[in-house]
Amino acid sequence: MLLLIAGAGAATGPFVQGRTGTGAVLLLVFVLLAGLTSPLVFPRSVGASQARRRSAVDGRPVVFWRPGCAYCMRLRLRLGRRARRLYWVDIWRDPAGAELVREANGGDETVPTLLVAGRTYTNPDPAWVREQVSSPR
Repeated sequence: MLLLIAGAGAATGPFVQGRTGTGAVLLLVFVLLAGLTSPLVFPRSVGASQARRRSAVDGRPVVFWRPGCAYCMRLRLRLGRRARRLYWVDIWRDPAGAELVREANGGDETVPTLLVAGRTYTNPDPAWVREQVSSPR
């Protein structure tokens, strides 16, 4: 939301000065940034305990992420449709998820952190994650 407000503010000057092209480009850039960093781009988040229970049953990886994280966005985009096969936990909304991430990363909330078959992996290569999602369990 803040990016949209900032974009409107940045585009106002050029629009008022009659430079509509510049204003439109600025506004478009801020709208795209807002969209890319939005939690709406990610599959629906679940709680850490629910994700871990589901993962124990079906073997799907759990991704701990947070809005605005460029590495999380890279992972999400590189997974494409496969992203819906993982369980996504927003650590800013789930304290238990944030705690698990801190335990796995020496007190830091480094994301994305994946939980695969009971082991954690911090910022893994998206190609490796795709393999984990594609391989039968």
